[in-house]
Amino acid sequence: MKASLGSVPMSWMRLKTVASVFLLALAANILVAFAVRALSPLTLLCAVIAAALSSIPLSLLVLGQRRMAAEALESAAQKNRVIAEIQQRRQEAEESSAGAERALDRLARSEGLYRLLADNQTDVITLWTQDLKRKYTSPSVKRTLGFTPEELQEQPALLEVHPEDAGRIRGVLEGLKPGGEPVVAEYRVHLKDGSEAWVESMVRRLDGDGELLSTSRVINRRKALEDALLRALSEAKAAGQAKSDFLANMTHELRTPLNAIIGFSEVLKTSEELSPAGARHLALIADASHTLLGVVNDVLDFSRLEAGAVEPELAPFDPRSLVESAVAMLAGQAEAKGVALEIAAAGPGDRLMGDEPRLRQVLLNFLSNAIKFTSRGRVCVRLSQTEAGEVRRLRIAVEDTGIGISTEQLPSLFDRFTQADASTSRQYGGTGLGLAISKRIMEALGGSVGVESRIGEGSTFWFEIVLEAAPDQPVRATRASTAAADIDPAMRLLVVDDNAVNRELICTLLSPFDLEVETAQDGVEAVEAALRTPFDLILMDVQMPNMDGLTATRRIREAAQLGARRPVILAMTANVLPEQVARCLEAGMDGHLGKPISAERLLAAIASPYPGAKEHTGAAATA
Repeated sequence: MKASLGSVPMSWMRLKTVASVFLLALAANILVAFAVRALSPLTLLCAVIAAALSSIPLSLLVLGQRRMAAEALESAAQKNRVIAEIQQRRQEAEESSAGAERALDRLARSEGLYRLLADNQTDVITLWTQDLKRKYTSPSVKRTLGFTPEELQEQPALLEVHPEDAGRIRGVLEGLKPGGEPVVAEYRVHLKDGSEAWVESMVRRLDGDGELLSTSRVINRRKALEDALLRALSEAKAAGQAKSDFLANMTHELRTPLNAIIGFSEVLKTSEELSPAGARHLALIADASHTLLGVVNDVLDFSRLEAGAVEPELAPFDPRSLVESAVAMLAGQAEAKGVALEIAAAGPGDRLMGDEPRLRQVLLNFLSNAIKFTSRGRVCVRLSQTEAGEVRRLRIAVEDTGIGISTEQLPSLFDRFTQADASTSRQYGGTGLGLAISKRIMEALGGSVGVESRIGEGSTFWFEIVLEAAPDQPVRATRASTAAADIDPAMRLLVVDDNAVNRELICTLLSPFDLEVETAQDGVEAVEAALRTPFDLILMDVQMPNMDGLTATRRIREAAQLGARRPVILAMTANVLPEQVARCLEAGMDGHLGKPISAERLLAAIASPYPGAKEHTGAAATA
């Protein structure tokens, strides 16, 4: 209806309505006249006129009613539009109200959650202004420090921090950059009850207005554990130092008398006045002293290996020569027991780069054990090399026909102070350290050890190691074999030792060479003698009364800087631990000769050109 009214002019609609009513009224009157059949033409005209006149009010009435109906319809449509709009607005208002209620509900739940977290958080959360004034402190501060948030709010910043830490913490806070990484600081605070507590805080400066956000917690328990660990570490270091001191003193006290026993035994061996029985007794003394020296060396070696103080010293060596020299050293023991000692080599015989002294030590341990536990039959050393690209895999195995080892005892065989059977310690002797030392040596060198054995059939101990091939170069001849010929008879020596027996031993060993030898019994006499006489070589003990050998060496070196002659100084001491050797060299000594001293090593050290005497310190330090 609204569309038709809007598309046709209202005047045309009214005219159309009047005409329709008029024609209907006229037609009705004409029908009535024909029905009575009494109409004349004049009468018919009058009737038409009358009908027309009579239809005018009716048309007007109909027109008015139609207009009223149209207005009513338009009013109803407008009302409906208003009602629809009101309903839409009400619906929108209801939806908006519901959204607002949901948002308020979410906000309330979120605020409640944050408050729940803040109220039950064990850490203290604090928001600071840029000038270090508190804006917010979580309620957990009451449980942590004893203060309420309101009490801290009234206090100046950092008042609760220990005075000794306050300046440092203030500097940390002031140094923070906006948006930068958080900083963690530990410091002490005063609790409300007057006690102290350690606190750890993580602080960062926020972007924007530069406010600070900190999270703090009490770390008393952790600090107590840290203090306990530090005390335990200090005690462990002290125990380790006590152990080192004990080993140093023990070895010094053992090596000092062994120096005289072994040294004079070697001197007496050259005597032609000994009877056969005396020569045999002397050999027993020498063997016993060397056995005792081996025990001392085992203890020292194991201590150094446990401390990780052994570094591989790589040099070219010939594995075949290594095996042959080790067999030659123990051939006498095997011959005395009637045990055959054999060598079987396979594969290439290339020279390799490795720590020959340490490998020899392991091989000698395996060999001596094999001879010790074999009463009849043979001991065979099997040597093999296999190529693996630019490196070589070296395997040396010692097979024996001895007593064998049970399967149950094999897993613990390389543990320290362990022997296959406690009775073997009484029957065959030994400390039970040899195999443990061998295993640790090979591990330090990057190799491995192993054993196969059966009771009553014998054992096979082996080690394997991967080494690089040595470059082609001539093998240097050892100077020990030509030492006597290289000694200059015009050389002047000073022997410094507080032990008269040791001074006499050195003089006796050097007596065949007609050298000019003087002696001193402490560092004071040594410095006086060195300033008085231009010595070529000084053999200096370390532990002496009045003035030790290290101090005496420094004094002599200081005098040399003022124009005095600079002699070669060799440490001649029972202090053979690596750190002790290092202290000797730091004091200005040129080399180290460990006690007990053999004639061969002494002559080799004296005959060595200097600087170069240090080449003899490796073997000496481990003797």
